[in-house]
Amino acid sequence: MTELLDILTARIAATGPISLADYMSEALLHPEHGYYATRDPLGAAGDFITAPEISQMFGELLGLCLAQTWLDQGAPSRFALVEPGPGRGTLMADILRATRAVPNFHAAAEVYFLEASPTLRAEQAKRVPDALWIDSLSDLPDLPIYLVANEFLDALPIRQFVRDGTGWRERMVGMDQGGLTFGLSAPAPITALTHRLDDTQDGDLVETCPALPAFIGEIGARIEAKGGAAIFIDYGDWHSLGDTLQALRAHEKTDPLAAPGTADLTAHVDFEAVARAAAPAKFTRLTPQGVFLERLGITERAQALATRLGGEALESHIAAHRRLTHPAEMGDLFKVMGLYPSTATPPPGLQA
Repeated sequence: MTELLDILTARIAATGPISLADYMSEALLHPEHGYYATRDPLGAAGDFITAPEISQMFGELLGLCLAQTWLDQGAPSRFALVEPGPGRGTLMADILRATRAVPNFHAAAEVYFLEASPTLRAEQAKRVPDALWIDSLSDLPDLPIYLVANEFLDALPIRQFVRDGTGWRERMVGMDQGGLTFGLSAPAPITALTHRLDDTQDGDLVETCPALPAFIGEIGARIEAKGGAAIFIDYGDWHSLGDTLQALRAHEKTDPLAAPGTADLTAHVDFEAVARAAAPAKFTRLTPQGVFLERLGITERAQALATRLGGEALESHIAAHRRLTHPAEMGDLFKVMGLYPSTATPPPGLQA
């Protein structure tokens, strides 16, 4: 038993089953017992590893992509360089190192981190000491924004619905013999899922992310009004179909309900929902991560770095390049979508 499990079972006993979104919010973000409030989850000693922790090349190429986009839009003299869910700050540190030689880029940039975890804020401060922290996008100044989000959208809480005729049953979290279990609500029409009646059958499960439309919508509105771009890298596909909720502990999958607050919870991103929410900004085609990185020149960068390496270091470098780009590893699993103003061109590596 965990303290958070006690809190959740008491809540369910008092008021009834809760949505999966409510459960994920508590499991990840409870101020005392939530997963992100209590640990640094990254790296070999943590529960998972992300692309910036695999190789510096990932952040370097994203930095140069953002810098070229900034140049293509006239190099505004002030802009917000924004990263939601920045982990340890590794990605932003690599972005800033790679763009040092871009004239005036650093002078114009104001770095902002959207981060809820005090533990991770402390790690980010070590790597990017000049960063400013915000609690929501509304805290950003009225400037062009150049935003990169790697494995951020997948951690936003989701709801799950199972089709039942022309209605839907919501998958809820309830109790069974003192533990947590999944159950289904009574069937009801769900207006937001009316368009999914055309491509689903009885028994099919679809996922929605309640926070995503407003989050993407604010980014799209800012980009269209002030300029800039956003690049989202995450695992997912064009739209949701099937149960993609997963829990990771010590790099292994585990029961998402077993010990709330002790495992990372994620779900695949519905990039169609991202595209629908982006207006009035434009969105790019959904592109596999491997293709995106190859377009940005990762192989050439890998070859240049390899000339200074040997032995185990070289083997590790080659393995990192493969892990980031190969279709059987992260190359096809992770997808990339960009947002940009209707009057501008897409960021490098992406297509309209």
